Amino acid sequence: MGKYMTSVLGWVDQRFPLTSNLKAHLTEYYAPKNFNFWYFFGSLALLVLVLQILTGIFLTMNYKPDADLAFASVEYIMRDVSWGWLIRYMHSTGASMFFVVVYLHMFRGLIYGSYRNPRELIWLFGVGIFLVLMGEAFFGYLLPWGQMSYWGAQVIINLFASIPFIGPDVALWLRGDYTVSDATLNRFFAFHVIALPLVLLGLVVAHIIALHEVGSNNPDGVEIKKNKDPVTHIPLDGIPFHPYYTVKDIVGVTVFLIVFSAVLFFAPEMGGYFLEANNFIPADPLKTPAHIAPVWYFTPYYSILRAVPPIMNSQFPGVAAMGLSVVIFALLPWLDRSPVKSIRYRGNLYKSWLAAFVVSFIVLGYLGTKPSNVWGTFGADVAILGGADVATVVARIFTLVYFLFFVLMPWYSSRDKTKAVPERVTA
Repeated sequence: MGKYMTSVLGWVDQRFPLTSNLKAHLTEYYAPKNFNFWYFFGSLALLVLVLQILTGIFLTMNYKPDADLAFASVEYIMRDVSWGWLIRYMHSTGASMFFVVVYLHMFRGLIYGSYRNPRELIWLFGVGIFLVLMGEAFFGYLLPWGQMSYWGAQVIINLFASIPFIGPDVALWLRGDYTVSDATLNRFFAFHVIALPLVLLGLVVAHIIALHEVGSNNPDGVEIKKNKDPVTHIPLDGIPFHPYYTVKDIVGVTVFLIVFSAVLFFAPEMGGYFLEANNFIPADPLKTPAHIAPVWYFTPYYSILRAVPPIMNSQFPGVAAMGLSVVIFALLPWLDRSPVKSIRYRGNLYKSWLAAFVVSFIVLGYLGTKPSNVWGTFGADVAILGGADVATVVARIFTLVYFLFFVLMPWYSSRDKTKAVPERVTA
């Protein structure tokens, strides 16, 4: 049997670089030996991507992208299709868990400087993945054709109309009609099922290829390729990704699946944060929900949108700030001027600003789930606040902190007191 498998593998290798790819990306790809639990989230993101694609394929077998049938088809999946409820909840829970994993993966990059030279292109591919993932989630949000799906899409699309000159045409193209209608649903279905997944897969492949070209970062920020065995040319501080990290990742996958299953079977709505109560009501163009808010993973940016006051009755400044709050991540490789990469060797300036950024992100995310007037107002007599409500004022403060983290980074990162970085990675 061994000889037979060897001959088959040899036949395949003559026609397709199977063995060489396995060596390059698994058995002979040397990763730093000091990875910690923060390095689980890259493989977990890949796991959730596969999960979303598989469950999405099964959902499309029974889903009807029709304004008259979409909501009923989702109910049919939930009630009549064998294990349909499980597949639908796996997909909806997977969407939220995808952003949990991606946000933690991005935070790992912030604390260990994974965006620094020579990994700028890896980071840019990652930001591209994040942007496409946001688009994928937005387009998929309309498909259940519930109240929040319909009105959420109505609000977001109307924001595009505030863009000078091209806004109305962009909004009309997205809707495919003058209102959110059957044409909009079909457009979003095409984007969600075909267009964006293809782009997402391409970016993921480019992300991994770029990573394996320059090598992985590590908690020390030491380049392991600088210290190689003079004979074998293998990094002295590196170990083969397989079997060491493929086995280690199983631990992360196991913990993730326990959490994922707990949410899936016991709290798939997650108190209304993963699935809102209004989305279990069919879309009604004549009845607007009392409070329209996006899903939790969009709420920090939604808070930034609401925090920026309109100018001449135009919401474009808020839309521009919301877009900039996401795109600005792409500038990190050139904003960070610190002589070290890892937070282990940075000083208190960077740590303080990073902590402030994390707090601002969480507070903005929370505020985005609440109505803007939930805590009352300061009063119209306070001129500087313009009678703004408490939530809006707090959102403006933390929006300022959010952007100052990036804008002031060249200053505080270059002036931060750093520690000496070791020549070799630490155990």
